[in-house]
Amino acid sequence: MHASLENVGALERRLTVRFPATNLDTRVRQRMAELGRTVRLNGFRPGKVPPKVIEQRFGAQVRGEALSELIGKTFEEAATEHRLRPVANPSISTSGAPEDGEIAYTATFEVMPELPAVDVSVLEVERVRAEASDADVDHMIETLRQQRRRFDPAERPAREGDFVAFDYSAQTSEGRYPEQGSERAGSVLGSGSLMQEMDAAMIGHGAGETLELDVAFPSEFRNPALAGKLAQVRLSIAEVREPVLPELDAEFIRGFGVADGELARFRSEVRANLERELHGALLARLKGEVAQKLAAAHPDLELPKVMIEAEARAIARIGLPEGSEPAVETVVAAHAPARMRVAAALLMGEIARRNNITADGKRVAEMLAAIASTYEEPQRVVELYRNDPQLMEGLRNRVLEDQVAEWVAEHARVTDKPMSFDELLRPGRAG
Repeated sequence: MHASLENVGALERRLTVRFPATNLDTRVRQRMAELGRTVRLNGFRPGKVPPKVIEQRFGAQVRGEALSELIGKTFEEAATEHRLRPVANPSISTSGAPEDGEIAYTATFEVMPELPAVDVSVLEVERVRAEASDADVDHMIETLRQQRRRFDPAERPAREGDFVAFDYSAQTSEGRYPEQGSERAGSVLGSGSLMQEMDAAMIGHGAGETLELDVAFPSEFRNPALAGKLAQVRLSIAEVREPVLPELDAEFIRGFGVADGELARFRSEVRANLERELHGALLARLKGEVAQKLAAAHPDLELPKVMIEAEARAIARIGLPEGSEPAVETVVAAHAPARMRVAAALLMGEIARRNNITADGKRVAEMLAAIASTYEEPQRVVELYRNDPQLMEGLRNRVLEDQVAEWVAEHARVTDKPMSFDELLRPGRAG
């Protein structure tokens, strides 16, 4: 094998590789011989299929697979010989045909950039400090009670927090919906699940009352016949139900796995859950802060385009249904944050390498357990990860980045910022 290297960009490389055509011929003959012993075709006994028939049926496929394997093997050897670290699989160009007894191909790819030593002592990092207070525990317990509330019939006008069942019809400039009769719907008033005009109109009115009002339906409204249209809505309140919270007693507490039903133990477990959530949020905040400061400190760092593009696509897919492809303009808009993320990830990896920071096995196991606990069958999720090297590598990388962020915070110029639990995790409720 012979390989020659060209620099075709800051990080782009082109390898031209040649290897003896006999290597391919030998591998193809070996594969064809294996097929001759194992292939089953109608009209032939096993092991008795004529070589010519096998060549006609499988020759092109076998040659293509053998060529692909040889290209992969020789590319890896050539990259090692030239001390290259490809970022992703190369783009291969080849005719696959022998010339002067050799087969040639060109591989175009990007390599990892040479990363500088990072002086974290000059970084100014803001680290948020927060604790879960007794009031936060109280609020979470009330939230749990709200989640398990029931709604009983109320013989009074509706007020915020009540569940109201109603029938409605809407008349737009284009027609009536539904064409005949009415639609039944229901909502907890004040929950935000209903449009504000309809929500507010029903407060103070009881079962059997009929209301008429003008409603501007938003463009994202679930019913396309009404989405983005102004309509005259007629609604009739069918039923009003008021919320009834469960008592904070032993029966309620046992429903959350506290076998003895003791309030003190329940509060302790609620606090532990809040503190785990808080720890994760504080670490995520710190990691984001460190990532931004590292990337900002190295604005001219050359980065592989393929990594930025992949990260931009990942950002653009957030919120899309699985399997959906983002719009081109959405991907383009995501390039700036993608560049920051790629730069930060590479620099954090370099910090880990230079300071011998490795992923803590205990923390990896804890993170896996935390992820698995959100599913109905946690053990199956754990097994899925452990049997998938790629998933486990991603998990280890997440833990390693957490550890690097903490290491940077220990060596940088850090300013602590006190923040309440709500400010950090429930910004909509804070204040």
